[in-house]
Parts: sequence; C-alpha cells; structure tokens
Amino acid sequence: MPEMIQAIRLLQQVPLFRGLNSAELSAVARAAQSCRIERGEFFFQQGATADIVYVLHQGRVKLMQSTPEGLHVVFRFIGPGELFGPMAAFEGQVYPVSAQAVRWCRALCWKGRTMAGLMETYPHIAINAVRELTARLRSLRELYRELATERVERRVAHALIRLADQAGWKTEDGVLIDMPLSRQDLAEMTGTTLYTVSRILSGWQRDGLLDIGRQRVTILDSPGLIAIAADLQKVKTERPRR
Repeated sequence: MPEMIQAIRLLQQVPLFRGLNSAELSAVARAAQSCRIERGEFFFQQGATADIVYVLHQGRVKLMQSTPEGLHVVFRFIGPGELFGPMAAFEGQVYPVSAQAVRWCRALCWKGRTMAGLMETYPHIAINAVRELTARLRSLRELYRELATERVERRVAHALIRLADQAGWKTEDGVLIDMPLSRQDLAEMTGTTLYTVSRILSGWQRDGLLDIGRQRVTILDSPGLIAIAADLQKVKTERPRR
C-alpha cells in the first residue's frame, strides 16, 4: 500500500496524467511496474524497438543520440516526475535516443500496449501525450536553432541555464546544478569539442561566473551567464594593477 500511495503521488506531478481523478490515477498506478537501473546502465538504446514507457521516480537520466560518424549528441537530462520513452505507446516505433542512468534510478514503467490501452480508456492521457510530444519538438527546434546560428559561448551558457532550471539548487554561493555533469556532457550538448568547452568554462571560472569541481558546476553569477546567453555586452571595469 505505501508503494501504491507513492506511485499515485508521483503520477499527480506528471503532465501526462493531468486531468485524471484519484480513481483513474489509481488504475494507472496499478497497471505500472517498478524498475531499478544502476548508474551507467541503459533503460533503452537508440534503434531498439520501443516497447516501454517510463516515468522517472528517483535519479537522473541522460538522453543522447549517436550519429553515423560516431559522434554523440546529448539532448537533455530527465529528472524525477518526467516522462521518457513515449514512442513506445505508438506501434512499430523505435527509440530515437538512448536513455542512460547518470545516477542510481528508480522508475515506473508501462508496456507500450498497456499505455496505448490506458490512452483509449482515459482520453486525457492521449491528449496530454500529444501536448508532451509537441513540447519536445519545440525544444528540439530551439536546440537546432542554437546549434545552427549561435556562437559556442552562447550555446554553453544556454545549456547551463537549462540544466539549472531542471536540476538547480540554491546555495549560499549560487545555483548548484545537482547532477553529475562532465565537460564532455556539455560538449555533446552544445555541438562542440571538449577542448573548447574546457577553455570556456575555465575562463568563466576566472571571471567569477562559475565554480567548477569534479562533475559539479555552481553558477555564481546568474545575471552574467544570462547576459552571455542573450549576447549582451557586459561593461567591464578594469581593476587597477597592484
């Protein structure tokens, strides 16, 4: 019973199930299974038959895609309460990305045919699924626009701001991005090289915008980072030499 209550509370936070009443949420929760994935393991891999829909309960998941040239593109990170793998609800689809746990993860999951049946029984789920997919497409269009038109510094700033929105915790110093985040991850998110990302982050750390540790980033100067993302020229006052 406690697990069922936890599942219902989780589903209440998920946009896919918005508009369902308590009895309907209970039915959706009973149709779900629970799964655990260790850090570094995959929920699913790109190109595999899409057969399971997931809602993350605990942990963090990285969605990424490999190109024919062997390059990797990180699209986004999934946090608790978020849906991933929705293509499984549509027959004959494959996963367009891989989903890798960057922390120990627990999720609720439904077989694709089970989710399709729930959509038929509760039309709110189908309507919300369309909204969810539309929102994801908008995000992908925005990401493509950034990669195609923006300077690399702006792309990195945008990526850090998005990550802070998704997984940021306010601390005494600034906003801690609460997930394991490597420079390689940022390079793959922004379509650039590890060397370029390292150079940019080191410069921003010297300027007091960021505090960078091992797979950890704290944004010390959010307005400054937003100014870079918006391509605003900051007026710098030269400090007197000692």
